[in-house]
Amino acid sequence: MIPKPKVLQFPPIRYADDAWEKLSEVAEIIPVTVASRQELIELLHGEYSDIVAIGRGYLTGKQVGRFDRDLIGHFPNTLKFIAHQGAGYDQIDVTELTKRGIQLANAPDIVNNATADTALFLLLGAMRNFEEGRRNLRNDEWPTKGFAAGAQPGFTPDDKVLGIIGMGGIGRTLCKRVRPLGFKKIVYYNRSPLSEALELGCQYLPLEELLKCADVVSIHCPLNESTKHLLNKDRFHLMKDGVIIINTARGSVIEEQALLRCLKTGKVARVGLDVFENEPHVSNELLELPNVLALPHMGTQAIQTVKKMEECVVDNIYAGIHTGKVLNLVCEQRFRF
Repeated sequence: MIPKPKVLQFPPIRYADDAWEKLSEVAEIIPVTVASRQELIELLHGEYSDIVAIGRGYLTGKQVGRFDRDLIGHFPNTLKFIAHQGAGYDQIDVTELTKRGIQLANAPDIVNNATADTALFLLLGAMRNFEEGRRNLRNDEWPTKGFAAGAQPGFTPDDKVLGIIGMGGIGRTLCKRVRPLGFKKIVYYNRSPLSEALELGCQYLPLEELLKCADVVSIHCPLNESTKHLLNKDRFHLMKDGVIIINTARGSVIEEQALLRCLKTGKVARVGLDVFENEPHVSNELLELPNVLALPHMGTQAIQTVKKMEECVVDNIYAGIHTGKVLNLVCEQRFRF
């Protein structure tokens, strides 16, 4: 009997047990229970030395660290496929995987709706200054502080310009959601201008020009070497006084210390953040500011979304085993495999 190909399954599996059960009909599923990176490395030279695929859960980075050059150097030559649960894969060194001939799949479009919904919540909440009102209400400062418990009035989208940084699936989905709100104009920055059909009526601008004209900036680009600290001290100075910033992408796209200073001076009026530079360890100094509306990385935290993401991991591994190619190959590898 030909042995089944071995697949490492990183936890947690919350909603896709049926999908993994089906995969077990054609593959040997090995749940990863290691408590450290070193323990995983030892197993990669022992019990895991003939694995064919790895399914990454959202806690894989916390469990064993980044899939960087060091760890990838210990991967066995039998490993051909890695399926990552999220859309962003900044915890994985794609260049090193490609050198080793290992395909990487992610779960791109599945996250669009849930993440765009989160961005919309943060955008409206930050624009209207709902966080200051909520805090004052909970501190029993209404009616002692007067109307709206003393919260300063925000503003609506009327006569305002929204700038979207990153017009991929999430950015375009947000654009569709905010269109009925009545922004005067929606502009976007991308690695390159999109086709007219994909622009959805938005105007392409170079990054610096977008930052100069936008009243609200919403970030939806991936984190990589070129986007780390994309919004830094110098670029904050380009923005309008009182700009509002929304980030549901990755925390390190913003230089957090520079953002903190700008929030204190009023250069940035308010932010809506779902991600942070050093999460899950978030600056208390940042969180205590009344002009910070913050969530603990909840962009995809919806039952339907998580289930589809977990099932996407299985679908990619299944396709890899049966066809030799995963379904959602990351863009850096699309012309290599």
